Amino acid sequence: MFNQVTLVGRLTRDPELMHTKDGTAVCNFTLAVQRSFRNMQGDFDADFVPVTVWRKQAENTALYCHKGALVGVNGRVNTRIYENKDQKKVQVVEVNADQVRFLKLNNSNTSSTPPKPEEKPLQPIQQSQVATIHETNNV
Repeated sequence: MFNQVTLVGRLTRDPELMHTKDGTAVCNFTLAVQRSFRNMQGDFDADFVPVTVWRKQAENTALYCHKGALVGVNGRVNTRIYENKDQKKVQVVEVNADQVRFLKLNNSNTSSTPPKPEEKPLQPIQQSQVATIHETNNV
């Protein structure tokens, strides 16, 4: 069995950060994912996918991402059924994210948005630096 999904899209609203009774962080947001083909009117439609992310990744997503941010999500499809207040069964299909990559944050000037790093020209990597980079990534 194989259940894996990769999506790239924009947040339709600011993420909602909550905590479970035991203090585990959970963040919910909706991702607008543009389809790769045009409709009959010549426009690209989008799918709106609910996403849930947990723990430290949830805290980081809520802190750094806002409506309009472009993110990549890796995770799995999760389905669940529950009864609502009217005793009707409701089926929910969502992506349970294992990883959220911040591809392009929106340009809002909020205090939680990190400052842009100073850009420096790229320098060629020396052969002696390759081993150091490899060792650092394995930590």
